Amino acid sequence: MDDGWQHAIGDWAPNEKFPSGMGGFAAQILRAGRTPGIWLAPLIVTPSSALFRQHPDWLLRDLQQNLVSAGFNWGEPLYALDTTIPAVLEWLSALMMQVRAWGYDYVKLDFLYAGALPGDRHTSISREQAYRQGLETMRKALGDVYLLTCGAPILPSLDLCDGIRIGPDVASHWNSYRDDVLLSNFAIPGTRNAIRTTVNRLWLKPLVHTDPDVAYFASNRNTMTTEQEKILRDLALVCDYKATSDLPAWLSETERAELVEFLDAGKTSLNDVDFSTAMPIPETSFAQEIFGKLLGWLGSFPAVMKLFRWLDEQEIKANLAD
Repeated sequence: MDDGWQHAIGDWAPNEKFPSGMGGFAAQILRAGRTPGIWLAPLIVTPSSALFRQHPDWLLRDLQQNLVSAGFNWGEPLYALDTTIPAVLEWLSALMMQVRAWGYDYVKLDFLYAGALPGDRHTSISREQAYRQGLETMRKALGDVYLLTCGAPILPSLDLCDGIRIGPDVASHWNSYRDDVLLSNFAIPGTRNAIRTTVNRLWLKPLVHTDPDVAYFASNRNTMTTEQEKILRDLALVCDYKATSDLPAWLSETERAELVEFLDAGKTSLNDVDFSTAMPIPETSFAQEIFGKLLGWLGSFPAVMKLFRWLDEQEIKANLAD
């Protein structure tokens, strides 16, 4: 169960879409012969959450005691929990035990970088130590579930998780003029960026499962070419970590057959694939770099981020209409 089941980011209880609760939903999944999995982002909080209002003292602050920004998403600014506060660790432990009690054996924890942001913490330890302390608390409470970390500092996560998402989100497009040219941002969601980042982190494979994100099969839901889709699937086979989020109803008979073939395929060697078209970082001019920095600065204003989000939504709607 991906994002959308919770009341708010910070309030990890089922909303009105799940009248039988998350335990009841996990039971339905089990009856279908599947393993229940769930997504959470436990180290971030949005202002619309009850947690934000009830426990402002749990939030990470800077030396001037201003809230530390953890980004912007869901139309709201994001803030981080201070994982050196004992009450926060108790809350994280209780939350993970609740998830386990609901019956989820596969848990994805996202936006984990928030635990390692610079700040004036309750306990004066390094931010890597603070992050690892929080992750260790959650790992202990989850027990033997499969734990996938995402948006996570890599080295402090090792030996505490089973898998790590090692790149940005893929997208229904190969690249973006706005992000690549106007913003000079090559770490933002997009399939080319995701492939490049993941390939450069394949050295992690002996240490942890490496998750390259989902592969695409529904051609009418994205703007990538057949060859670009194949490169993404090849990466999943190299990582030996296969996933897709295409709904079966989106797929033609041919695409369903391609998905089955993909899921049945064994591991692929790096010697058998070619990622060269995704690897170069596009060159940018000095003027583009300055413009990108200006837009990056504007991104600290919520109104600007809401505009970007609206533009993204319009692009998605246009792609679906096509």
